[in-house]
Amino acid sequence: MPPSNPLADHYQRALRADEVLAQIDSHYPAGPTLHQLAPLDQLHIGGVAASTRLLERLNPDTHRKVLDIGAGLGGLMRQGASLGFQMTGLDITHGFSALNKSLSLRISQPDAPPLAWVTGDACALPFADNSFDAVLFQHSLLNMPNASKVITESRRVLRPGGQLVMHEVVSGPNVAQLRYPVPWAASSKHSHLLTLVELTRLLEIGGFQLEHVDDWSEMALAWRQRQRQKEQAPQQAVLSPQWVFGERFITMGKNLVDNLAQGAIKVVEIQASC
Repeated sequence: MPPSNPLADHYQRALRADEVLAQIDSHYPAGPTLHQLAPLDQLHIGGVAASTRLLERLNPDTHRKVLDIGAGLGGLMRQGASLGFQMTGLDITHGFSALNKSLSLRISQPDAPPLAWVTGDACALPFADNSFDAVLFQHSLLNMPNASKVITESRRVLRPGGQLVMHEVVSGPNVAQLRYPVPWAASSKHSHLLTLVELTRLLEIGGFQLEHVDDWSEMALAWRQRQRQKEQAPQQAVLSPQWVFGERFITMGKNLVDNLAQGAIKVVEIQASC
């Protein structure tokens, strides 16, 4: 196992991997569906619908080999595999990579390409040059202090004509009012939000050509408000983000709504080619 690091510790602090697997085996003995896993493994703002939109930016016939940087518990990976993409997931949190693999083994996707899981640092991707057709980021660059290096590494592993697609949180006009904790950070120490202008400039400097930029903030807020209502329901869900973040998520979920509503953060989608 790789040595521990503070960011991985943030994500693993309350992770109840064995209990999660026992819960899934108990409630879904025939194996869970992608939607049944979504409250646990689609931890980004927007859930399955956001992942669907992200994957629709790509075509498995022309961009089959996909690297998911910051794959977390693998919801996007498994959803991509169901569409025919050959997904490789990289995450710096080994506990996430291990649980991601265990969850994948419980889902029946007989016709899907095989998945691959790697624990590693996006600043030093353990892959050869030109080895992927597409690279995805979904609420992961926000944890990376050296975004320029990560973008350079992403460009290196992409083949000519490859695509980079992002569904990311960026800082809003009122970022000074950002409330913690949030799912990606307990404090500002591990939150490395860029403005949209800063992010698109880094992509262009890194050798990418912007093809699509869209602001999802209004949809993101409406989705998070709906999720907040579900999370406050008296009946406990089979799976929820609390299995990952513990009781902290009660505050995290509220803060996400407030941060979006007050313009402290924005949610964007970006597609660029190399």
